[in-house]
Amino acid sequence: MSATGFRKRQVGRTGLELTELGLGGATLSGMFGTEVPDEQARAVVGKALDTGIGYYDTAPHYGDGRAEHLMGDALRYRHDDVAISTKVGRLLRPVRSEAQRTVPRSWTYPFPFEIAYDYSYDAIMRSYEDSLQRLGLGHVEILLVHDIGVQSHGEEGNRKHWADLSASGYRALDELRRNGDVKAIGFGVNEVPVLLDALEIGSWDVFLVANRYNLIEQTPLERLFPEAARHGTSVIAAGPFAAGVLAGTDIWGPSNGAYQKAPPHIAEKVTALRAVADAFGIPLGAAALQFGVAHPAVVSVLTGPKSPAELGGILAWWNTPIPSGFWDALADQKLVAPGTPMPNGRTA
Repeated sequence: MSATGFRKRQVGRTGLELTELGLGGATLSGMFGTEVPDEQARAVVGKALDTGIGYYDTAPHYGDGRAEHLMGDALRYRHDDVAISTKVGRLLRPVRSEAQRTVPRSWTYPFPFEIAYDYSYDAIMRSYEDSLQRLGLGHVEILLVHDIGVQSHGEEGNRKHWADLSASGYRALDELRRNGDVKAIGFGVNEVPVLLDALEIGSWDVFLVANRYNLIEQTPLERLFPEAARHGTSVIAAGPFAAGVLAGTDIWGPSNGAYQKAPPHIAEKVTALRAVADAFGIPLGAAALQFGVAHPAVVSVLTGPKSPAELGGILAWWNTPIPSGFWDALADQKLVAPGTPMPNGRTA
């Protein structure tokens, strides 16, 4: 256990450790039409620090630079106690007005920039330096390749991006790692197949996988987790609530990253899971949150509260005792995939 009560796990073969619970920065810039004022965003990060969370993730994409800026404000003078990851693959170019945007606006209050995808050596080096300036920090611990894959870019677009990453982009990341500028490199994506491809082109320390390993879906069990373990690559399980549907909303996150209203088959799965949770008198959100770290490949579960109150609820769920029988019931009713490690020590 750390001094604050959160256990830590080692990232791959590095000396870096992350707390089992982490804080993601996407929601700090406003998602799904929500408004998150600057002071509220900083307060979320400040409360997370005060409660002992030691891992923070952000990206240039989130708020077109705004999330990095706000997270940096909160972390700047307490960076020695935490690990931070940001991402590469998107450069930000300024726009004079909203009318000039050529890329659809994804955030409630974005900074006056828009994204341009580029996974080449020069772009990754520039992205890294730009992120440090937005964060107002001299370094970050982890650098992740963001949203590369067929479902993100289509067959033709991804072919070019993958060629850029393979030919020169990986060299930039490996150079930053070898020079000690960052402690770990990896990917931050929604798609599992791209991570299997990644293992063929380089040595990666950690994969941040969003919405693919939770009580709704355990896709990485079959190939990704065994292959990652063989290569010494750890996994960060982002999206333990499957974009919200396991935490009481109707939003679900498919592998293309396009959050949407949960389709019938997902809603039915949530109903079945909730029935078991209700039978044991526990919040489904608590079970969803605690599920991921039962797998030895997972070093941290990453959540995205948008207010201190939401973070308080997540912390309460994290500390909720869950009867062993609940996990047995999920396995017995085949509500999780065969071979799933459960928090009570059982394998489904």
